[in-house]
Amino acid sequence: MEPFRIEIPQADLDDLRRRLADTRWPHEPSGDGWERGVPQSYLRELAEYWGGAYDWRAAEARLNEYPQFVTEIDGATVHFLHVRSPEPDATPLVLTHGWPGSFLEYVDLVGPLTDPRAHGGDPADAFHVVVPSLPGYGFSGPLTGAGWGVPRIAAAWAELMGRLGYDRYLAQGTDFGSWVTIALAAMDAGHALGAHVNFLITPPPGDPRELGALDEDTGRRLARLAHFVDDESGYMKIQATRPVTLSYALTDSPVGQLAWIVEKFKEWTDSGKSPEDAVDRDRLLTNVSLYWFTRTAGSSAQLYHETADMLPVSAAPRQQPPVPVPLGVSVFPHDPSQPVRAWAEQSFPNIVQWTEHDRGGHFPGLEQPGLLADDIRRFARTLAGA
Repeated sequence: MEPFRIEIPQADLDDLRRRLADTRWPHEPSGDGWERGVPQSYLRELAEYWGGAYDWRAAEARLNEYPQFVTEIDGATVHFLHVRSPEPDATPLVLTHGWPGSFLEYVDLVGPLTDPRAHGGDPADAFHVVVPSLPGYGFSGPLTGAGWGVPRIAAAWAELMGRLGYDRYLAQGTDFGSWVTIALAAMDAGHALGAHVNFLITPPPGDPRELGALDEDTGRRLARLAHFVDDESGYMKIQATRPVTLSYALTDSPVGQLAWIVEKFKEWTDSGKSPEDAVDRDRLLTNVSLYWFTRTAGSSAQLYHETADMLPVSAAPRQQPPVPVPLGVSVFPHDPSQPVRAWAEQSFPNIVQWTEHDRGGHFPGLEQPGLLADDIRRFARTLAGA
């Protein structure tokens, strides 16, 4: 394991600003809403800010305040934050992001989770925190080979936690990170104390045509997932089938990369007119910048290709393995996946905590870090008291 610092060359920042200034803007149909994609008026203003007032060096310095490392596991470079708690009896916790996120999603949780005493909390709730970047994402990329699906990533995380000296640990995940977390708990149950996720897809059991009448809440959740599949999942189909073709455009055009990610922060968050209603503008651009500077638009999209049979747009999505350890589920109301608890419990009988939040969406670490941190703490207390 080697210490790591983020040090983007000045030439890369200059290149970004040049490309933003030289953007070839397309003709836009009448109207300025989000129905057909990211409105040009919004994107132009955001791109101008990215190339001007936005301060990457300030963001870089803030991220470098956290201890970071890289190591090689199974032939891949793995970048991760590792922040030990000042509390000697803290519980190890591995946090896994998804797409189009990054390790940045968990940065605001690190302080409160590792040092609750300094944040007005109970020191008994402390964690040693590990935040890896998924293989092919950010500084864990690019990948040099294929085959990096969920089981292989989970095995790498088990290896990572072992190398760090953590014999027993908790795991938490969002988006793809939820799938990795569940797979990790299933394959490493001898070391994983429990799994906590804030993204869970629960398809109807059996033949959907035989469901009969649904209660209002279940019908609403199914309708939200159906809307996602019908209207918001085009990116998923492209990344699952042609990630390489897509990568040429996103790696060459910063405005293209920006639009590709920003659209999801608008659709999947507790936002109003723009994504910044839910996620701070600079934080949003830092996340996009991590993809841009590391040229990992294509390698991150490969995960969709590797997991195509698990995606909700596949004909018959393959289900996650049952979890032999306690599972906690955190549901945020503006996430496109609104799981049904009764159906979830048929696949995951070890659910010990289910929280329905009143605000937040698919990126709770960026939108509502306090709610997510509190739910993780409560889950850990549940296990400790079992």
